[in-house]
Amino acid sequence: MKKINWKIVAAVVTAALVVTVAGFVIWANDASPADAAALAALTSDAQVTVSEENGFIVFYPAENARPETGFIFYPGGKVDYRAYAPVLKLIAAQNVFVAVVPVRLNLAFFDINAAARVEAAYPEVQNWFVGGHSLGGVAASIYAAEHSEIKGVVFWASYPADDALKVKDIKAISIVGSNDGLATSDSIDASRELLPADTQFVTIEGGNHAQFGSYGLQAGDNPASISAEEQWIQAAALTVEFLSANVP
Repeated sequence: MKKINWKIVAAVVTAALVVTVAGFVIWANDASPADAAALAALTSDAQVTVSEENGFIVFYPAENARPETGFIFYPGGKVDYRAYAPVLKLIAAQNVFVAVVPVRLNLAFFDINAAARVEAAYPEVQNWFVGGHSLGGVAASIYAAEHSEIKGVVFWASYPADDALKVKDIKAISIVGSNDGLATSDSIDASRELLPADTQFVTIEGGNHAQFGSYGLQAGDNPASISAEEQWIQAAALTVEFLSANVP
């Protein structure tokens, strides 16, 4: 019987793992880029001051640089975190401190505790909420379930992975576009049993999955029948209303 050369076997296995990991990293880093509208929204104006601080982007209401309510946002999977600047800027304009966090390999699952860095950097904020788009919403819900100071979770085209929010009775709102081809009505309906009974479920008529951000079309999504700007306005208004209703 021929003797197995374990050194060669180990070398082959190691090489296969390296190739697999390298392929995954390349795939994860091929993120949907923030488009021109998103990049333009990173400029401060009379209503909102935009700044890159402590490794993330923050949006301050111009008339109140340190509001008591803060909203930490997790980006969707393989989406440039800057792509959410237009809608997050609209939220900040309504007296909310907003931070959007970059995540490792553009996948929020690899950086669930990203919100902790924001909380630590801005201790003056009294009421913290978290939220996210698509995969980012899942990560946000996991963070909220593990941090009792979080007052609520905002899901944009997203839902939790388990019933932890329901068990701990954490406030939540689920916002989805009627034309969403990825977070479908069936998947959103199925998430109802995972969330507290008083969770708000709101549909933006004509909205789709990708238009919660500003990064162009997304594979598997359906065309929207409203403009991106209209979807941002509605998503921002619904989010601010939820935050305001759940501040002690």
